[in-house]
Amino acid sequence: MRFPTLLSGPSFTWRLGAAILLLAGSAMMPHSAAAQAQPSPPSSADPPATPLKIGIIGAGTMGGGIGKLWAAAGHEIFFSSRNPGELAELVATAGPNTRAGRPEEAAAFGDIILLAVPSGALPQVGGDFSHLMQGKVVIEIGNPRADRDGPQTQEWLDIGTGLASAHYFPGTRLVKAFNTLSAAMLAKGKNQAGERIGVPVAGDDPTAVQVAANLVRDAGFDPVIVGPLARAREFDRGTPVWVTGMSAAQVREALKLPPSCCWGQ
Repeated sequence: MRFPTLLSGPSFTWRLGAAILLLAGSAMMPHSAAAQAQPSPPSSADPPATPLKIGIIGAGTMGGGIGKLWAAAGHEIFFSSRNPGELAELVATAGPNTRAGRPEEAAAFGDIILLAVPSGALPQVGGDFSHLMQGKVVIEIGNPRADRDGPQTQEWLDIGTGLASAHYFPGTRLVKAFNTLSAAMLAKGKNQAGERIGVPVAGDDPTAVQVAANLVRDAGFDPVIVGPLARAREFDRGTPVWVTGMSAAQVREALKLPPSCCWGQ
């Protein structure tokens, strides 16, 4: 099966538009000026420059954990499940910036969508809800496993899970990120001591990639922008940078990236 790359969708809502304007200024700087202008990473008490509305489809260990980190950073989070009544404890621990409901509600609510479902569920999720995500940044974090996701797993890994996932969400701005973290790494988040863990990010829309990179920072990690979505296969399950806890510098070295790579990082 051939999986097409994504095209840019229509405009974002005003909340995301404000964030894009902030990002555009730094992305247009020369590399030397941008490096000098970069602020220190925010602490968990610092609110984001522009809080975003984020819908999370799949509120298990990873989706719930990332959502809690983003809520602590000041974003508005909508957790979702086909059984939303089971998410009451998650919402209670995640704080006042969060709520819960069904997947279609999360897809409609979010300016940003986090897909945290098993890879085998992506065809159905895309078929059911992608019409609610048109033009939005969609961050997909899955790692297909043959024992769970079936024989198509190897085809996804051969093509790369970024392109494979994008096939099911046409008209969105899909970005691959967060899939190199384990639940234990995610639990550390902003409380980790020493150098932050590097998180590879890939996507075909430069602005969507920068939005995702900012959200990686808000979760307490260092983004490593790898390039277009086709390169997401370089950090899929089983690659040298997958679930290693490498720093951003180590990820760049392992992937043979320059010290600063891609779209104004």
